[in-house]
Amino acid sequence: MTNHRTLLHTDIRPRELWAWAMYDFANSGYTTVVITALFNAYFVAVVAGNAPWATFAWTLTLSVSYGLILISAPVIGAYADQHAAKKRLLVLTTVGCVLFTALLYFSRPETLWLTIICLIASNYFFGTGENLIAAFLPELSKSRAMGRVSGWGWSLGYLGGLLTLGLCLGYVSWAEAQGHQATRFVPITMLITAGIFALASLPTFLLLRERAVPSIICGVQLRQAWLEVWQTLNHLQQFSDLRRFLLCSLFYHAGIQTVITLTAIYASQAMKFTTQEILLLVLVVNITAAVGAFLFGHLQDAIGHVRAIALSLAGWLLAILLAWSAQTPLLFWTAANIVGLCLGASQSGGRAIVGLLAPPSRLAEFFGFWGLAIKLASIAGPLSYGATTWLTGGDHRRALLFTGSYFIVGLILLSGVRVPRGRRAALRSDRLERKNIMATRLSDK
Repeated sequence: MTNHRTLLHTDIRPRELWAWAMYDFANSGYTTVVITALFNAYFVAVVAGNAPWATFAWTLTLSVSYGLILISAPVIGAYADQHAAKKRLLVLTTVGCVLFTALLYFSRPETLWLTIICLIASNYFFGTGENLIAAFLPELSKSRAMGRVSGWGWSLGYLGGLLTLGLCLGYVSWAEAQGHQATRFVPITMLITAGIFALASLPTFLLLRERAVPSIICGVQLRQAWLEVWQTLNHLQQFSDLRRFLLCSLFYHAGIQTVITLTAIYASQAMKFTTQEILLLVLVVNITAAVGAFLFGHLQDAIGHVRAIALSLAGWLLAILLAWSAQTPLLFWTAANIVGLCLGASQSGGRAIVGLLAPPSRLAEFFGFWGLAIKLASIAGPLSYGATTWLTGGDHRRALLFTGSYFIVGLILLSGVRVPRGRRAALRSDRLERKNIMATRLSDK
């Protein structure tokens, strides 16, 4: 942080960057505890009673929430840009995620449908908030340092996930020692997760400023927002590198989301890990991921965005091959920690590239498209994994091997992305738009 003046825009203080990164810290506990390590297994084993459709119900529930994000993200992004409303919308999505996560406290076998509704809602608000907080990045960081600054956020985020998971693991260990059943202690972890999210996000809302300027004076109707989105889709041809990277993101994030969503299930089914072993594994991988996100930001700025992400995708392929072939815990642990290093790297790097390739005046909208690609990947990846296990009679290893194909396609698409060319196109479009706005204002006078 000592050289923050060379990394951040002149009006940005380090405390504001910290406040922005604290949102990653705050919300990471949700994905770590609810989606990856604890609630997914509880949903399958307890709420759905280990029924044959339990795992598919889990992936389908998440897919519905991702589908809702996919539909609404571009409109929300356009609205946020036109009204300079990123921060206001972020407050609303945070309250929504915290509320519905807390309501997961009531998850029981007899409340299956309530659990599904709360899970859909909490994940929807979480994913929408991710898009909004990402759109602040170019307002804080200079273009040459976006990889580093994005990496700071991701690495702090994994520490937040580590804290939430650690507290939940400590409580679960105590509760099990007292002889409590999962129906008693898992719901309490939902309250812990919601509480940490609410408290840790306060610095973001107190210190982070909304620097965008509304592009219109009067309110915009929903129809106008859709018209803006449609115009963006029609003119996306001029942003060929951004378009190609969004497609690349769709494929490699399908692999990432599959691993995130089904890690605990794979470890249990294929590796026969116990619940405590799974929680410990995820705990350690969060540490590895924090280190990976922090170091990768420096690497990305040093060797270039495309090369750095290509390196991370190659690491994903290596990890999947190791996990697929692993017959002992040691090899699987090795694969999991490689995943940790690559997880922070590929996610942080993608956010930085979108920040460079998107026109500065339409950041929230284009980050909405990035979120759209990721959410579409979150639907396709886990569902394809589930379909593969079903078609192969429960062969999780073959399903994992199929997941590796997403990273191969991502590497192929990434090879055609040229960041300097895409950056020039984004700035050129932004200058032209500003000229048109000025011309319109002059003509109105």
